[in-house]
This record gives sequence, structure tokens and C-alpha cells, in this order.
Amino acid sequence: MHVRHQIGVLSKVATSFLVPDNHIGRATVSSVAVAHEVERMGGRSIACLNARDRNLLGFRRDLLTAAAYGVDQFLFVYGDRPTLGARTGQLTVQSMMHELRTFPETHEYTGERPFRAGVAAGAGKLPAWKRDADFLFAQVRFSLDEFLEWRAGLEFDGPVYAGVMVVPSAAMARKISAEIPQLAVPESWLHAIERDPTAGVALACDLVAGVRASGAFDGVHLIPVSRYREVAARLEAQRPRE
Repeated sequence: MHVRHQIGVLSKVATSFLVPDNHIGRATVSSVAVAHEVERMGGRSIACLNARDRNLLGFRRDLLTAAAYGVDQFLFVYGDRPTLGARTGQLTVQSMMHELRTFPETHEYTGERPFRAGVAAGAGKLPAWKRDADFLFAQVRFSLDEFLEWRAGLEFDGPVYAGVMVVPSAAMARKISAEIPQLAVPESWLHAIERDPTAGVALACDLVAGVRASGAFDGVHLIPVSRYREVAARLEAQRPRE
């Protein structure tokens, strides 16, 4: 019900929904199953699949399940360090991409649409094998100038989506900065959120507007965290009127 409520609230401002895949390293409902629920509600979904928790057989099972459910878009990620147990060590994002491309030739694929898969793109030059992806999700940034500088040096023919995250509190900003240095929240954002706890929503939505106006990206991968209601309302108000 919580997922359905989020989809309902955000459906006016989002064209598709990324379903995360067990980032905490504990057993959860399959992202493919949740993506199927999104599709049943009339939304387009992208099921995230991480290499950390799967061996080759498990990955092929996920693809067969996706074909049966009509889920045809994926984001492949390596996966964070697990909190329990260890990585399987068998799959990488590159090997998952290769398996996806050869899957229709080695298995009976009954999906109405061909599989499409994207990968995450961090700082620095894009590895050659990632150019085989159908789309890219750019690493979260907090500055339009940083996005534009990175995009100008990118060689990729498919759609590219900028990563924008809502920082819901000063405590969360400090936690992110300490645990994930490449996603360090800038001091200007931190000070704004300390003064006004709702500032994280405004800052993220303003960045979305800037990315849209730049024309440099095909869209935004927006991470609203717990503020999806406020984000949906603000983006709806900011939407250009015909």
C-alpha cells in the first residue's frame, strides 16, 4: 500500500519509476515483483538489479520472471557492501549486461518488448563497455554547473538522466557526507537545511528545473527519500503551462 500511495502521488510529475533492489543487503520483495505492480497501476517501471546478491542462475531466473510479468527495463548496479553475509562474487554489471544481450538467443523470451538496461555513471571517463547500455543514470550531484561540465565530456549516444536527491534533514546530510564522500552535501545546502528543514525539497526541485532548462539531459532521476509528497506538489506547481 505504501508503494501504491507513492506511485499515485508522484504519477503527475514522473514518467517512470525506479524500483530499488535491496540496498541494505537483507531479504526483501523482488524489485521485479514491485515493478510489475507499478506496471499494473499504469506506470512505467525500471527494476534495479544488483550483482551483489545474485549468481548467474538467479539472474536468469529474474529475467524469466520479468519476461513473464512484462517488466522490460532494468538498471544494473554493482551493489553496496552487504550488512549481512558476503557478495556472491560471480556477477558484475558488465557480465549482467552481456547476459541480457544474449538472453533472447539462449532462452525462450516471450516479452512483448525487448529488454532495455541502463547503468550508473560516476565521475571520470565512461568505460567502453558501458557505452553498450541503453541509458545512463548519472551520479547524484548538487550543482548544475557540475552536471553540465560532466555532460560536456561524456561520449554516449543514448538517454542520460541526471541524479538529483532530496536531502531531508541536516542529520541526513552529515551522514551521507561521512559515509559516501563522492556524494558529500555542499555546505551551502547544509546551512540552508539547518535554517529551514524544508529547504532540501526546494533546493532539489530548483536543481531539477535547472537541468530541464539546460536541455543537456533527457530527464532526471529524482530521489525524494521521505519527502515525496512535498516534492510532487512543488514540481507540479513548477511545471511549465501550455
